[in-house]
Amino acid sequence: MIFSLLKAGARLVLLVLRRWEIRGVENLPATGGVVLVANHVSYWDPVAIICAMKRQVFFMAKSELFKIPLVSYAVRSSGAIPVRRDVTDRNAVRTALRLLQAGEVVGIFPEGTRSKSEEMLKPHLGSAMIALKAGTPVVPVAVSGTRGMFGKITVYVGSPIHFQSVTKATKADLESVSDRIMSEIALLLGS
Repeated sequence: MIFSLLKAGARLVLLVLRRWEIRGVENLPATGGVVLVANHVSYWDPVAIICAMKRQVFFMAKSELFKIPLVSYAVRSSGAIPVRRDVTDRNAVRTALRLLQAGEVVGIFPEGTRSKSEEMLKPHLGSAMIALKAGTPVVPVAVSGTRGMFGKITVYVGSPIHFQSVTKATKADLESVSDRIMSEIALLLGS
């Protein structure tokens, strides 16, 4: 209930103050596990994405956010998965895989942090590893206009990408999948 209220309030702010627009939301499968991957330039990004989706998105979020009083409450209410960035967080990966196997949507920012410019950063390989292990579709999402307090925010949802499930992926496999994901996000940003 609290999450629904927070989401409704955020949607209102996005619509009224940011002229929020969503394109392609029908591309998100209605059921089944999905890895949702997006570019990241602002704190508005997860808010805009969560509010755009009809299904709940369980974002992987840096563990530091869970220590900030008001932010922690919102992050926990959204069902976010805490991730320690200083180590390979196997617990966070197991949680994401469990959610995907249960048919949920797991959101990941492959860049691992916010870009200080509008250019995308080199992706980490975690989102590719989770996508290959889970064998679920990957839905690329591009968010534009989130930097700053004003201006129009647009969320572009791309078509699902299907990768062959791999039990033991090589680094080359992970890099190939990561590059494909990022190029799909870049294409959406250009639309």
